[in-house]
Amino acid sequence: MAHRAGAVHANGQESTLSDAGLGAVARVGCAVPRMALVARPFISFIIGGFDQEGISMRIGVAAESVAGEARVAATAETVKKLVAQQHEVLVQAGAGARAGVLDPDYAAAGAKLVDAQQALGADVVLKVRRPQPDELALMRPGSAVVGMLEPFDSAGLQALAAAGLSAFALEAAPRTTRAQSLDVLSSQANIAGYKAVLVAADLYPRFMPMLMTAAGTVKAARVVILGAGVAGLQAIATAKRLGAVVEASDVRPAAREQVESLGARFIDVPFETDEEREIAQGVGGYARPMPSSWLARQAEQVAARVRQADIVITTALIPGRRAPVLVSEDMVRSMRAGSVLVDMAAAQGGNCPLTEPDRVLQKHGVTLVGHTNLPALMAADASSLYARNVLDFLKLVLDKEKGLVLDLQDDIVEACLVAHGGEVRRKNA
Repeated sequence: MAHRAGAVHANGQESTLSDAGLGAVARVGCAVPRMALVARPFISFIIGGFDQEGISMRIGVAAESVAGEARVAATAETVKKLVAQQHEVLVQAGAGARAGVLDPDYAAAGAKLVDAQQALGADVVLKVRRPQPDELALMRPGSAVVGMLEPFDSAGLQALAAAGLSAFALEAAPRTTRAQSLDVLSSQANIAGYKAVLVAADLYPRFMPMLMTAAGTVKAARVVILGAGVAGLQAIATAKRLGAVVEASDVRPAAREQVESLGARFIDVPFETDEEREIAQGVGGYARPMPSSWLARQAEQVAARVRQADIVITTALIPGRRAPVLVSEDMVRSMRAGSVLVDMAAAQGGNCPLTEPDRVLQKHGVTLVGHTNLPALMAADASSLYARNVLDFLKLVLDKEKGLVLDLQDDIVEACLVAHGGEVRRKNA
């Protein structure tokens, strides 16, 4: 079957794009002109189709070039499924080595091992992190990239658009039941929350559980977790499994039941106004900036708990904004010598002003941990879950007969498509 480019009308009938209407689309992966995206009353846009060898799309899996990034966007498990759908999968040699997926594993799954230029030159490129400038130079205009592309970084999105890519940022997927299987934020935050506790336990110079020995009783560590989203809840569960006494705080009232169901005590900061109560509900599962009056009361409550804590783990993030300060320098100064603070928001300014990204410091007798990529410290499971998220997203945009299909009436596809046809589509970037 020859390559083709077409669209599906609202009545479900397919039509081929003509030279006069939208310009010729000569091969798999060529960009549909921008006007097709905004001016035509189509539901979908189709790019590609089978070539003479019966291959639907060429999917590239590139090695990650960002320092410290050990994850990979596809595993042998997901490659095998893509090959079964008659896609050709081009894996950069060594791409999965740090995640425990070796080249022979990919080859056995049906992938072709290639160099970086071939992997990045595919019709659809799978990434964990946003392509760097040297990688963008190897990518073809009109091709697509799927990954965690930092949708709130305007300059980064402009670079993707300038490269002529159809860019899908998986972090931008709506927080809906239908999108759960491709929710990369949740899958990676779950791992980060678990690893944060293990990192803290490793640096903490005492036991986590209570122990009764012939030499006397050792008290259980007191752990305070600020923020009870996916990462915070996993941190609570992990700290409890290690035998710690756990307290947790979150602005959202719904978090109380979740915290208590895991055996932790909820640090309650009552709402005094309807405005506070409304803002606390959050948007799409995320917290919103709270009024200063509530933050002041929270600071008092948190300060008292932090003073008594052996380990503090902060997880509070607001998408597109600098992380809120939850633990001040005075609070750190009040902590016991040998205590540990893991700031999971270090990449966005930190929940503690003393934290430095990607550094482990000692200040006022407290160990401050600023790891910005905790999932990469568990690269095998992080890659396995991420690759499944990617595979579930590809089901929405890849058709084994038609190639890449951009259905803009699909709320997930529409939300994730941050750049297309040379322009940034993300409205709030």
